[in-house]
Amino acid sequence: MDNLILSEVENNVLTIIINRFDKKNALNTIMYKTLCNVLKQAQSDISIHCVLIQGNEHCFCAGNDLADFIEHANDDEELAAFAFVKAIANFTKPIVAAVAGPAVGIGTTMLLHCDMVITTEDAKFKLPFSQLGLCPEAASSVLLPLRVGHNKAFELLVLGKLFNGKQALTYGIANSCCSAEILLSTAKETAENIASLPADAVQTSRALMKQATQPQVLTAIEKEGVEFARLVKTDTCKNILASFFN
Repeated sequence: MDNLILSEVENNVLTIIINRFDKKNALNTIMYKTLCNVLKQAQSDISIHCVLIQGNEHCFCAGNDLADFIEHANDDEELAAFAFVKAIANFTKPIVAAVAGPAVGIGTTMLLHCDMVITTEDAKFKLPFSQLGLCPEAASSVLLPLRVGHNKAFELLVLGKLFNGKQALTYGIANSCCSAEILLSTAKETAENIASLPADAVQTSRALMKQATQPQVLTAIEKEGVEFARLVKTDTCKNILASFFN
């Protein structure tokens, strides 16, 4: 279970590598807690001007580890996933993401909190919350409609329609598409370009750009969390999740 989240700092960029490729980078409780700790350290380290989140050139993140999710779903304490959601929503430095292969559930919704997203054309995005008997998380119920409008957001969030990197670009979820061969180098160059700018100016500009929506985002995270916690305990959700292991 060690080294499922790797991190390294170079040229004022903290690169976070999701490193569980045998499980398509599905996130479990330990990984969420590590991500929270890494972001907390990055927040307080003045030498870090930008964060880059990536898997590799074939895989970004297949969402929650369902077995781990079921194990912790009935815990009284807050799910680690929601602690990560709050951490990334409250993070004040720019975030770049490099996306290839699957970007499912949290693998997509975390991108709505990133400032630059580089993806491959054939990356596969999916938000299967309703199909699992659950509701949106990570303020996606607010942020996605702001990007694509209510009707398209309903199609993606409620019907769970699969979409690719080229469509993510059209929807405003991604900034650019490139080949898998140059994905990581392109994302690294993007992050380093951001990190080379005056940090105070960049972070102030980012905060000003988010000031109108940030209160909505934080409120949505809380409301989504309440409904998510309720739905995950319903027989409908329990039966759907159990069916994956039958």
